[in-house]
Amino acid sequence: MNKSVTSISVAPATRPATVAGLAIAIGGAVLFSTKAIVAKLLYRYHIDAVTLIAFRMLFSLPVFAGVAIWKMRTEAPLSPADRWRLAGLGLVGYYLSSYLDFLGLQTITVGLERLILFLTPTFVLIITALFLKRRISRPEWAALALSYCGIVLVFAHDLRGGAGSIATGSLLVLGAAVSYAIYLLGTGEMVRRIGSLRLVAYAMCVSSAACLLQFFILRPVGMLVQPLPVYGLSLVNGVFCTIFPVFMTMVAVQRIGAASASQAGMIGPVSTLFLGWALLGEPITAVQLGGTGLVLAGIYMLSLKK
Repeated sequence: MNKSVTSISVAPATRPATVAGLAIAIGGAVLFSTKAIVAKLLYRYHIDAVTLIAFRMLFSLPVFAGVAIWKMRTEAPLSPADRWRLAGLGLVGYYLSSYLDFLGLQTITVGLERLILFLTPTFVLIITALFLKRRISRPEWAALALSYCGIVLVFAHDLRGGAGSIATGSLLVLGAAVSYAIYLLGTGEMVRRIGSLRLVAYAMCVSSAACLLQFFILRPVGMLVQPLPVYGLSLVNGVFCTIFPVFMTMVAVQRIGAASASQAGMIGPVSTLFLGWALLGEPITAVQLGGTGLVLAGIYMLSLKK
């Protein structure tokens, strides 16, 4: 079966579709990674994570709400159990994970943030081993060791910028990665039953409601009045760093499969490192490149194992 799949994938008739799928996956990964750059630019206008994430969801909510309404009208209604489960997944996967991520970005570099988030597959593996009693094989242990050695290398390098704040920011982003890993584990069975588009649209609506509610509880309404660049950057954050990557990833998975789309997404941490250098003036050192290489090698080994 594997041989037949390989022969089909390299056939001339399917090669353009495969190349297009890879291009879409890479583009989605780069756009999604760019949210860290946009967040850093927004923080220069002295807004906090609560305000930042509220503006992000405010600009992306209309699209996800439109998709959710369309799915509600064209497909069978969800059971009460599925509704509660989706609400919980939306709060954990998109609200809590995003909020912790943006909090952490206040004190760490975009390169370190992207590498920590890229460890999400390793957290999925560890959680399944601890709670679902799944055995971790030797190649998977080797992949884990490579990934975490890379993170330790970059983390130790970045500590020179302020140990306390770097450690706190890294722990917050680590919490974001764990939260998203829990979301992925919780959505596995639901995706097969209700579809990825419907699941993401509903979960994003729940997350958007939570982010906006948090803002109006914790911040005065006057905080909605911001300089014009804040609105522009928030629009980019909501549309180009949230909506586009979500749908581009779905299209890529449909064209080339989840495994290939995941491997193409490895461009994310590398693109973030160079975008941080180009747009934010964050330095690129040999240690950062080495650590990034170790993390990518570990995640690539895990993807091959899957």
